[in-house]
Amino acid sequence: MRIGIDLGGTKIEALALGDDGRELGRHRVPTPRDDYEGTLQTIARLCERLERQTGQRGSVGVGIPGTLSSRTGLVKNANSVWLNGRPLDRDLARVLERPVRLANDANCLAVSEASDGAAAGEAVVFAAILGTGTGAGVALGGRPHVGRNGVGGEWGHNPLPWATPEETPGPDCYCGKRGCLETWVSGTGFENDYARLTGTRLPGPDIAARAEAGEPAAVTVLQRYADRLARGLAHVIDILDPEVIVLGGGMSNVSALYRLVPEQWARWVFGAEVDTPLRPALHGDSSGVRGAAWLWRPGEAEETAGR
Repeated sequence: MRIGIDLGGTKIEALALGDDGRELGRHRVPTPRDDYEGTLQTIARLCERLERQTGQRGSVGVGIPGTLSSRTGLVKNANSVWLNGRPLDRDLARVLERPVRLANDANCLAVSEASDGAAAGEAVVFAAILGTGTGAGVALGGRPHVGRNGVGGEWGHNPLPWATPEETPGPDCYCGKRGCLETWVSGTGFENDYARLTGTRLPGPDIAARAEAGEPAAVTVLQRYADRLARGLAHVIDILDPEVIVLGGGMSNVSALYRLVPEQWARWVFGAEVDTPLRPALHGDSSGVRGAAWLWRPGEAEETAGR
């Protein structure tokens, strides 16, 4: 079997999958924030619990909110800052007594959906998480594309393409730059745009519901959001031209986007011909942990589990 771990800032989820993708067990516990050793031990206990429950030993893949530096082998760019500068894969391999594979959580989304989700069997898949922040990942042949510098798929920290004067230089981003896509197409960016227009701050689902009900301000904000997302994804199509684009995160639940974005992105794609499917993640919030499990493929999983 395969064990997937989704290491988040507030919770750690563990999932066991059979060879056929069937769920064998799942557990979720709070993350011991700012406690690196505690994080290692929590993951170890979750793996032990799943193995006792199933009577099987599993391979282990872990999705993290960051990446491993190709130069140092240490975690970098993690918003769970106590992971940064740590050899997380090596430390987990020591604690679990087996090899461990790590990938960015957005890459895990792409792998999950390419394996048995909304883009099952497709060779080139781009997946974006549109939540509190914005992350993205690329799966090639069902494998995460990390890249030479460990930043493959870091779409959210590119600038908004074809920005208008009103969008320039754009909001401040935590990365130190301004106008990153994350500041526009995250759920937070959607909420901020509504607050700027109306002076009222509401959760993203409430704004989407108001837009569906015809509230003019909410309709305007949703249309602007769809236009910005269309521009951002047009850039991806021009560079990568994936077979499928999958959306995850809270904004992926806004059904109008799957109509509005494809209506607009042909204006921006070179040649103006686009038939790329845009789909919500089939596995929803479970895609990250499933993708972590799928970091080990059949055969590899059996070997690393010691069978």
